[in-house]
Parts: sequence; C-alpha cells; structure tokens
Amino acid sequence: MVPRLTPPAAFVVVAATVATFLAASSAPSPLYPVYEHAFGFSAPVLTVVFAVYVVALLAALLVAGRLSDHVGRRPVLAAALVVELASLLLFLTAQDTPALVLARVVQGLATGTAMGVMGAYLLDLQRYGTQRGALVNSVAPTAGLAVGGILAGALAQYAPAPLHLVYAVLAVLVAGLLLTVPSLPETAPRRAGALASMRPVVAVPARARSAFVAGVPVMASTWSLGGLMLSVSGSVLAARLGVTNHAVSGAVIGAFTGAGALASFLARDQSAQRLTRGGLVALVAGLAGFVTALLTGSLPVLVTAVTVAGAGFGTSFLGTLRTLTALAEPEERSALMSAVFTVSYLAFSVPALAAGVLVLVVGLDTTALGYAALVGVVAAAALAADLLVGRAGRPGALGWPGVPR
Repeated sequence: MVPRLTPPAAFVVVAATVATFLAASSAPSPLYPVYEHAFGFSAPVLTVVFAVYVVALLAALLVAGRLSDHVGRRPVLAAALVVELASLLLFLTAQDTPALVLARVVQGLATGTAMGVMGAYLLDLQRYGTQRGALVNSVAPTAGLAVGGILAGALAQYAPAPLHLVYAVLAVLVAGLLLTVPSLPETAPRRAGALASMRPVVAVPARARSAFVAGVPVMASTWSLGGLMLSVSGSVLAARLGVTNHAVSGAVIGAFTGAGALASFLARDQSAQRLTRGGLVALVAGLAGFVTALLTGSLPVLVTAVTVAGAGFGTSFLGTLRTLTALAEPEERSALMSAVFTVSYLAFSVPALAAGVLVLVVGLDTTALGYAALVGVVAAAALAADLLVGRAGRPGALGWPGVPR
C-alpha cells in the first residue's frame, strides 16, 4: 500500500505541479525567435503556434474541467502529467513547424486538463478556515511562468542545444511529479455522472455569478497582457529595442510574471477589494510605461514597466479569485476554476491571434502599441466600473459587502 502524504505536504506537491505545468507552457516563449530562424516561419505563424496551444487548452478545460469531481482528483492529474510528458518529448524531437505546432497542441491538452483539477485540489487541501488555495492558485501559475521564461532564455543563450535542453529538464521534473501522484490523498470520492461531466459546460455557482461577471474585465485585461508578453515580447524586444540576447528576453518575461507572483504573496493579507483595485491601478500605470518604453526605445523603462504591470496582474487576479472561490462549495470548485480559466485563456489567446493578423497590415511596432493601449483601456474601464458600483452601494463589486473579502 502506498503511504499517503499529509494534506499540508500534498498541498505543496500540487502547488509545485501547478508551477511546473506553467513553467513548461512559458518555456517556448523566449525561444520563438530561435524557432523563427531555425524553421523559417514569420510573425503571423508565430501567433498561430501560440494560439493553437490555448485553443487546445480551452477544449480540454471545457471537456475535462469537471471530470475530477466525478472520478477523483488523482486519476485526472495523473493523466494530465502523462500527456504533458508526451508533449515535452515532442518538443525534444521537433524538427519543423508542424512538429512544433503538434507539441503545443498536446501541451495545451495536458495543461487544460490539469488546470481545473489542480485548482480544485488546492482548494480541497488548504487548511480549514484559510484562503491559501486561492493565493496559490494565483501565485503558483505566475511563478511558474516566470521560472519557465527565465530558465528557457538562460539555457538558450548560455547552454548547448538551445531548442532541447530546457524540455529535457522539464521532462525530468514532470516524471518526478507523476511518481508522487499515488501518494496524494484523494479529496473527491468517485461518484456517478462521469460521462455527463465531460459535456462542455462552463458552470458558475448561482451565488457567485454577480461576482464572476464583475471579475470578467479584470480577467480579460490581466490575461490579455499576459498573452502579449508570452507571444510576441521576444520579437518586440528584437525589433524595437535591438535586444537579441535570449536570456534578456526570458528575464523580461520573468520580470512580468515573477512580479505578479511576488506581489500576490506580499499583499496576501489585503482584502479582495484592495487587491483588485490596487492591482488595476498598477496594471494601467505599467501599461503606460510599456508604451513609453516602446516609443523611446528604452530597455530600463520597459523592464520597470513590465514589473509594475506584472504586480498589477498578480494582485488584481488574486483579488478576483479570492472573491470567487469563497463562494463555491467543494463539489463546485473544479467547474468554477474551469470557468475562471476559460475566460482567462480566451483573453490570453484571442487578442494575440488578432495581433498576428494585424502585424501583416500595420507592422509589429504599431500592433504592439495598439495592443498595450487597448489592454490599458480595458483595465481602466474595469477599475472605473468597480469604483462606481462600490460608491453606488450595489452588490456585485469585487469585495463588496455580502461577498467574502
């Protein structure tokens, strides 16, 4: 009989699994310029490579998002890790653009399957009376994105086999996590309805719907900025600022996502309302700095701007997540997390795909500037709407009385 980990130890393992999945998802980002040169594809093709990952992720999230509520957390997590390992092996052997696209599709399927179950698992395993699950659901993904970007960039610049080594390292980590799954406690006993749970349904508990609607602009602005950073930031750095060092590109991605993780952790004791509003202010300020950096060609201004914007990303998303997860019963958690990440990843991918088309029409510089300005407008509108709702005294604002703070 396999010994079971205690809930605190299992919580750490699942948090590490979240971070590893997201590190693997961001690892290709600083390598995209290398892939462009090695495989000979253009910026629009690059956005397609980025977008197919998200499309596959969303498909898996919609189909498998509630599955762990019926068959258990462990089997679904194990399956996701096996598919993730397969995707990393595909990256290791990719020799052309179709192979790269296939690897990203398989990785998207793995990550989409994992996101719902891991988010629910963390909420199940958190200590009673705390909101650590919501905190880690916000911090671990951004921390993982930071680690993946920095690691891939550094290995591509300073180590051999720039298109292979990072995936070998990640494959070892994923294999190790797969071996720990039998030791995790099962927090969702098997129940009837497994096949029905695989119907593509986005389910938000009735008592959480007003808060969810209020949180959509926050999710849209934060994750659409993440899409910009992880899809074309390397190309923008090269074209606009003359940065061709892959480690620098990875560090810029790491500054954005790492600031989000650190800010979320440092501000974890603040109310949901303060997290959301303060994060949106930082997001707008960071985007203004980002546009300034592109116009002036200043790398220090750009690094500062993406760090501020990243802090806004992390804290505002945490505020939204904390509000929503407090409103879900245990059997509703997996479906709710699937709904949250469905909205988030649509915002992550659709603008980036549109940007790939616009690059052909108006060029990379104008597209990046317009993208950043649009995200800033959405974030400012979300902040203004939240302030207006709060002043009017109507329920539904994030963190408003009647909604857990």
